[in-house]
Amino acid sequence: MSARHAETAAAAAFPGMELAEVRARAELQTRRDRKYLVRRDVFLAFLDRLADQGDWSILQIGGMRRFRYSSTYFDTPDLLTFRQHRQGRRRRFKVRTRSYLDTGACTFEVKLEGARDATVKQRREHPFALRDELTDDARAFLAEVLRAGYGVDPPGELIRTAVTAYWRRTLVQRSGTARITCDTGLVCRSEAAAVVADPGWVVVECKSAGPPTAADAVLADLGERPRRISKYCLAAAVLHPGLRANPWRRSLRDWFGTEDAESPPLPPARRRPETSRPRAAPGANKAPGVPVAPAVPAAPSEAGGRAA
Repeated sequence: MSARHAETAAAAAFPGMELAEVRARAELQTRRDRKYLVRRDVFLAFLDRLADQGDWSILQIGGMRRFRYSSTYFDTPDLLTFRQHRQGRRRRFKVRTRSYLDTGACTFEVKLEGARDATVKQRREHPFALRDELTDDARAFLAEVLRAGYGVDPPGELIRTAVTAYWRRTLVQRSGTARITCDTGLVCRSEAAAVVADPGWVVVECKSAGPPTAADAVLADLGERPRRISKYCLAAAVLHPGLRANPWRRSLRDWFGTEDAESPPLPPARRRPETSRPRAAPGANKAPGVPVAPAVPAAPSEAGGRAA
């Protein structure tokens, strides 16, 4: 049985929960996140143990339990927000659009670092067709959030610096407000290149308003510990050679097959024209240990790419 089918079978052990109930139970815009990067066999054991607890449901929309996500990140030309995260600044932020590719919905989001390592996320609706752009409304919202949260104005220039796409399953605790997201099939791209993360790993993120949850305890029992993981910062590190990314060195090695966080082995890829889809020459733009995806992937693909 393939990894995808094994995970589909494991996910079938959870009762489904519709989106409206998920939002009512566990919206958690101010929360504490604990992130884990685990092998897929560990992930299957994790799902089995959660199912045995009888306290978790899985997000289900129209019979689907696995969904395609895409995030477009915006930063200054000199990558201010990346550097803030690398340096562990207390007043740091991220700017992105989050697209739900199966439903055609999109939000603009600003994530701030709150008190005691809490994450505070502010968001509003954003046009799906403009998910790779900062609209005037989005810029005004960003200014409002940064002035209210940090008393600062936004940077004068923000550009699109990275796009990530992946599959996500979401589990929700029925007896509380905890939520778990499980991401696979990560693809990172910029205007110059695209990189596929090792598909043998899963990012598990446990989100709660307070202390670690029963899910964290299961992961600890399986030998896993939280890691510093940021999809944006990892994407920036592999897409922009020369960046120092020491806080994520272990995850770069495991997930992308490179220990050289300061200069990932990634040559530039030719930009694909907007109006055509020419086939790349065999072996073009491929770096040792880092498989390269099509230059503009619409969504991640795993074993045929159908949602399950």
